[in-house]
Amino acid sequence: MAEGNAASRYVKLRKEQAPVEDITPGELNQPIDVPQLNVRKCHECMQVLPESYEPPSDENWTTGIFGCAEDPESCRTGLFCPCILFGRNIEAVREEIPWTQPCVCHAVCVEGGMALAAVTALFSGYIDPQTTVVICEGLFFAWWMCGIYSGLFRQELQKKYHLKNAPCDHCMVHCCLHWCALCQEHREMKNHLSDADASSSTTMDPPPVQAMNTEEKKDDSSSSSSSSPSSAKSQHNDLEMVPL
Repeated sequence: MAEGNAASRYVKLRKEQAPVEDITPGELNQPIDVPQLNVRKCHECMQVLPESYEPPSDENWTTGIFGCAEDPESCRTGLFCPCILFGRNIEAVREEIPWTQPCVCHAVCVEGGMALAAVTALFSGYIDPQTTVVICEGLFFAWWMCGIYSGLFRQELQKKYHLKNAPCDHCMVHCCLHWCALCQEHREMKNHLSDADASSSTTMDPPPVQAMNTEEKKDDSSSSSSSSPSSAKSQHNDLEMVPL
């Protein structure tokens, strides 16, 4: 009875009842994502860091704020077409944003504001003084907003490369030295990209695979077969008669 009860605990599955799943080749060798292991650790002591931890921004900029002459290409672009340089910088920081959108925004706000200020100064004698004051106040406000907008992207660049606030706050830099800041940011990203390319170019390629063609195999076999009888003859010729 005990053996009968123990045997009744198991149910034998037939082929129709057993679940069948199609397994593609290599499916069982896929890596498994374990959330508990995806944590940031200190490189020195290997302790787990909290999620809110941010590394200190203590790295210096590779070039100074007034080092525009170090890269003549970006200097010319920032001087004559700062909107294009601004768009390229934004696209390098945020790949999901095309460079045309910030380029158009910069052209309308900055270049358009400068053109409006020039027209206002040119026709100052024909415009009411109160209207001129209102236009100037609007231009100053627009310039301040553009400095904040472009300063936010400079802040993202500083967080990406752990850079200091040099020479002052990121928004204040763009409000006072907008063209110099654009050129400095472009040079900084260019230098970091060149360092990354240099480190990736040090990888060594594996040696080429050596293979023998069928013709070479035939030549080797024929040469070995032709050399075998000649070697046998030479062995027979080397024999000497020794008297008993």
